[in-house]
Amino acid sequence: MNILVVYAHPEPKSFNRALLDRSLEVLREEGHAVVVSDLYAMGFNPVASAEDFLQRRFPEALQYDREQKFAHEHQAFAADIQAELDKLQACDLLILQFPLWWFSVPAIMKGWFDRVFVNGVVYGKGRRFDTGGLKGRRALVCTSTACLPGMVEADGLLAHLDLNLWHLLHGTLAYAGFEVLRPHASWSIHYTTPQARADYIDAYTQRLRGIAQEEPMPVHRLDEFGADWRLKPGIEPRTTAHRRPAPTTE
Repeated sequence: MNILVVYAHPEPKSFNRALLDRSLEVLREEGHAVVVSDLYAMGFNPVASAEDFLQRRFPEALQYDREQKFAHEHQAFAADIQAELDKLQACDLLILQFPLWWFSVPAIMKGWFDRVFVNGVVYGKGRRFDTGGLKGRRALVCTSTACLPGMVEADGLLAHLDLNLWHLLHGTLAYAGFEVLRPHASWSIHYTTPQARADYIDAYTQRLRGIAQEEPMPVHRLDEFGADWRLKPGIEPRTTAHRRPAPTTE
């Protein structure tokens, strides 16, 4: 497979960097072609602005998503956006690796989505979920956190990890057409032992050896929703956040 790893951590001596380095070794040993976008090392600019476009359709006022579509049609993206977009379109598997900050990705990675998941390629004109522009590709989220595993179970203090990551797993990756694999997490990084961190690295690299055979998480097809944009009668919810509303009582 062609694999793109988008990595966001500012410290080169971190657990995340050790995890990344080992994972790259294993993926290449398995015969995969791997490209890394190390966002901090690249000095990637996360701020969407008018400077992202070499030509403008609406020069009088910035309409960012519409300018993305125009730039795609006229080869008018700034060089850093076009380079990342080319990597994204070339991959079979996208791996996002980052520490979980405030239930989400670091700002530099959020900016990568804003600038690289462009209208006209990734979404737009009916492209979403099973018709998304990146259909046929897979995605894996690899994150680390200071919390304990029980804190992100269904009855945990912070609610289930899949729900915490719903905006990313479903609202970004699945929306763009990816088949999304179950997220991979390493726990309590600041408060655990060196042996436990080594075990986390071993567990992740073992998972990566079989990554091509993994089944993706369930997602609903567009044709399972009615004209009201709600699940059709008879379709059972099968994702983390979809559910039937409780019956009302008089």
